[in-house]
Amino acid sequence: MHVFVTGGSGQTGPTVVAELVSAGHTVTGLARSAAAADLLESLGAAPHHGSLDDHDSLRRGAQVADGVLHMAYGGDFSDLDDMMRRDLAAIEALAQPLENSGKPLVITSGTLVMPENRETTEQDEPDPSGIAAFRIAGERACLDFADRGVRASVVRLAPTVHGPEDHGFIPMLIATARKSGVSAYVGDGTNRWPAVHRRDAAVLFRLALENAPAGSVLHGVAETGVTMKSIAETIARNLDLPTVALTPDQAAGHFISPFMARVYGLDVPVSSSYTKELLGWSPTHPTLLEDLEHGDYFTTPAS
Repeated sequence: MHVFVTGGSGQTGPTVVAELVSAGHTVTGLARSAAAADLLESLGAAPHHGSLDDHDSLRRGAQVADGVLHMAYGGDFSDLDDMMRRDLAAIEALAQPLENSGKPLVITSGTLVMPENRETTEQDEPDPSGIAAFRIAGERACLDFADRGVRASVVRLAPTVHGPEDHGFIPMLIATARKSGVSAYVGDGTNRWPAVHRRDAAVLFRLALENAPAGSVLHGVAETGVTMKSIAETIARNLDLPTVALTPDQAAGHFISPFMARVYGLDVPVSSSYTKELLGWSPTHPTLLEDLEHGDYFTTPAS
C-alpha cells in the first residue's frame, strides 16, 4: 500500500513511518521544512512538500495514494476554534480524493475526548463539554466519509504515548519535580490515565490502515488506567525527591499552568478491548512505569 502521511516527522510520526516501511508499505510524508524532509528520507519515506494549510498539496498527496494517515495537528492552543477549523479543512482536503474508492483514511484524536470518572469504551460517546472537546469535530468529519465510500476510522491515542525522547505530559511532570523539589499529584492521586508505548501505537496505526472497517473508532491504549500517584512516586524515587499531595487550588500554582493542573487531575480510564479484538492488536512493549524506571526519562534533565 502507498500511504500518504501527515505528521510523519512529529513526536509519534517517525515511529509510525518506520513501522509502515518495515511492513512493506510505501510511504510519502508531508514535509513543511527541509529538516522534516531529511528525517522522512532517513526513515525510508519520500517527502511531499507542503503544509496543513496548503489544501491543494494535501489533495495531490491523497490522490496518488492507496490510503491516508492524518496525524498532524497544528496551530496555536490559545485559539482552539482556529485549530479545529484548520483540522477540519485538512481532513476534507485529504478525504475528498478518496471518495467512492474504498481506500482507508485514518485520523488521530485523543482519549481525553471521553467522559471523566468512569472507564469508557470505543462505543461510548465523547464528551462535548470535556477538556479535549475541540477534537470531536475532526472525528465526526472523518467518520462522515464512511458513508461516502471511504474506509474512514479514528485512532484515539492515550494522553501519554511514552517511549524514547518523549516530549509530552510525563517529561513536563519530571521537569516540574526537578524545579520544585517535590513530585506532586492532585488530590489522593487515585485518578487514572491510560497509556501506550509509541511502538505499540505505531502497530495500531498500521493495522487500522490495513484492516479497520469503515466507521471504526479505535482506542490506542495499552494500559486502561495508571494512577497519577504511582507515576509521581516513580518520578520521586528516580529523582530522590519526596512526593506531595496537592489540592486543586495548590496544583494550579504548582504546575506549569492551571490548564495543566486540571489535566493532571483528570480521572480518565479508557478500555481498548474492542480495538484489540477487532484488529488483533496486542501491545508488547514496556508499560509506562517500566519505561519510567528503565527508559531515558531521567538520563538528561527534562525541559
